[in-house]
Order: sequence, then structure tokens, then C-alpha cells
Amino acid sequence: MTPVDGVVMDIGVSSMQLDQPERGFSFQADGPLDMRMSQSGESAADFINSASEEQIADVIYRYGDEPKSRRVARAIVAARPLTTTGQLAAVVRKALGHKPHDRKDPATRTFQAIRIHINRELGELSDGLVAAERVLKPGGRLAVVTFHSLEDRLVKRFFRERSGSTPAGSRHLPPAAVAAQPSFEKVGRAVRADEGEIAANPRARSATLRVAHRTAAAPWAGEA
Repeated sequence: MTPVDGVVMDIGVSSMQLDQPERGFSFQADGPLDMRMSQSGESAADFINSASEEQIADVIYRYGDEPKSRRVARAIVAARPLTTTGQLAAVVRKALGHKPHDRKDPATRTFQAIRIHINRELGELSDGLVAAERVLKPGGRLAVVTFHSLEDRLVKRFFRERSGSTPAGSRHLPPAAVAAQPSFEKVGRAVRADEGEIAANPRARSATLRVAHRTAAAPWAGEA
């Protein structure tokens, strides 16, 4: 493995993929329920047509922050089989109550959650952070751009832990095991798109950039 001076990770989903109805990522145009970035393995249709109501609800709640995930999952199971994005979106809208003037389509959270689950997006991000830690030279920089709160929380926690910034435990509890030496330092504040950038690229609205410098300490063992 050749050490490098910098690693940049852009965690956003490809706009070209999102805009192709046949890839099944979006409910803006009807297409097959696919959502696989690699176009291999379990598809969105495979998941929602075979998983239990509890499993579907858990995915929608965990990865979509959907407070009515149980209601949505129940509606999905009752409507199976579902094979197109339009069918799934219609089921979710009916379950949650869709009004034409709503600023955000109620199907958004469910589609995001299923996409994240199918592609193991948070697991891939975690693996990427660990790989970057191992390949960076001392003084090298790791820059990560995320596009929703689940990703940003994972990156923020990784940098906080690896820089030794995790809050100390209670003095009333037994001392925790000695942690590894900090593998990152100079963790900068999060940077977000300004009004000008958002006007030029509306999809940058949810982007968050975090940067940290690699120390000379050995990489930590285990996952992010």
C-alpha cells in the first residue's frame, strides 16, 4: 500500500443515476424498483416483496428518520407485490396522506431509506474512513463531503473518536481501557454551501464538508 498525502470522499449519489428512471432510484418518473448502484445483488423490489413488516419498518425508521415507519411498512406489505417506483410512491403517499401543496413528497424518506439499505451505504462509508486512515501519510488530509445527517453523524463521530475528543467517562465508574493514540488532529469545523453555491447547484443544499489531518499514530484496530 502506497501512502498518500490526501483522500477526498464524496458520498453523494450520482445525479446521472438518480435521473435515469430505469435505475429505479427516484419517484419523479416511473421505473423498475431497482436502486442498486452496482446493478447486482438484492434489488429494492426483492427487499420490499420478501422482508417482514417489522424489517421494512426498521429500515425506513433507521435510515429514513420516518416517524410513521410502521404505518408505511404495513401499507407496503398489504399492497405487495410492488414492482415499480410509481407503485411504491403511491402506497407511501396514501399511507401518510399526500397533499398537492406539500413542499416535500412524503415518499422521500422511504425511498432514501431503502436505497441506503440496499447499497449498504453507511457500511461502505465506514469502510472507506478506515481505509483512508490506513493509507494517509502523517500530516495528510482526509476530506469527506456528506449529503444527509446519517452520513454526517458517522463522519463526525469517526473524527471525534480518532482525534481523542470523545468525552471522558464518569469519575464514579471504573476507568475505561486506554484508547489508541489519536490518529487524526486539527479536525476543522463543518463547512456548508453558501447561498451562491446553492443557487448554482440546488443539490448542494444538504452538503457538509469535514476535514481532519492524519497524525503519525498507528491506525486504530476495528471498524469506524
